[in-house]
Amino acid sequence: MNKKGLSVFSIAATYIGTVVGAGFASGQEVLQFFGYHGTKGFIGLSVATFMFIVYGYIVMALGHSLNATSHQKVIMKAGGPVLGKIVDYIVIFFLFGALTAMIAGSGAIFKEQFGLSVTIGSTTMTILSVITVLMGIAGVISAISFVVPLLLIGVFAVSSLAIFCAPSISVLSRGYMPVKAAVSNFFLSGVIYASYNLVMSVPILAPLGQQVRIKERLKWGALYGGIGLGAGASLILVALLLNMPYASRFQIPMIYIAGRFSNVLKLAYSFILIAEIYTTAVSNLYGFAARLSAAQSRWYKAVTIVTGIAAFIASRFGFSNLVHYLYPLAGYAGIVMLAGLTYGILRGRKIL
Repeated sequence: MNKKGLSVFSIAATYIGTVVGAGFASGQEVLQFFGYHGTKGFIGLSVATFMFIVYGYIVMALGHSLNATSHQKVIMKAGGPVLGKIVDYIVIFFLFGALTAMIAGSGAIFKEQFGLSVTIGSTTMTILSVITVLMGIAGVISAISFVVPLLLIGVFAVSSLAIFCAPSISVLSRGYMPVKAAVSNFFLSGVIYASYNLVMSVPILAPLGQQVRIKERLKWGALYGGIGLGAGASLILVALLLNMPYASRFQIPMIYIAGRFSNVLKLAYSFILIAEIYTTAVSNLYGFAARLSAAQSRWYKAVTIVTGIAAFIASRFGFSNLVHYLYPLAGYAGIVMLAGLTYGILRGRKIL
């Protein structure tokens, strides 16, 4: 595959779109990892933003240098034959888990916002994701880049209204409920949040780096992508804290907040959220399928379709349950992957 002249915007947008999804845009992730820590959640979020910038660049640079078409080369180069293989299996497992969460999230939105069956929402998302992934990495990048600006506009609009309409900024401190947090320590929350998102992002970031002709653009793409993720999550966190404890009672708290101001805004944000779930579901499904079979092979289509069906069945476990239990577990596993990347650099391996 020839390297393309992807712009810094395309790189950053693809990075952001790979990370955000049902958990991020709905506010459920930010609530579980940062909102329940109150204002201390901003410290954890700063840690996560820094990690997004640094490790996002490392993964893309490795993908560029190794001409990687899946995450396997990157993981094996950074971690070595033993640790690399362990991390590879971890990534494969949690890619499927995250795909399941995206499909479950779409079902939750269809039920809570449109009064439709969970099955209809989950089925629709599964079919759309499978069709897109069958188009290969080019289709994935195009779909993600198109949707990201819509998400940022939606998050900014809802969060701005929440801030301007708040009776007092002191309300921010009322959301402190660490006993409910997915990770009890606010600093560790930032580390875990970034690590599990990076685990899910590697299968797209690695081949994304391979697609870029000018390596310098990866640095700026990682920087803007990481800052965009941090800024978006910060806006969501402010909106959540200003609407606690009511927002915490909903599986999709950001749609609840949007509905406080306008039914039109609520409907618009619902569609934006569905689009974001779609981009992440596509990313996870592509990463999983590309790892198990080459995109040009005859098995690729079969693996993609079977994986989509299996994830649909597993999604019946429920969206909020998946976020609360699966994501922290993926985060702890992701630390192993980040340790491998860091170890490779400190040992002086020429991996960048």
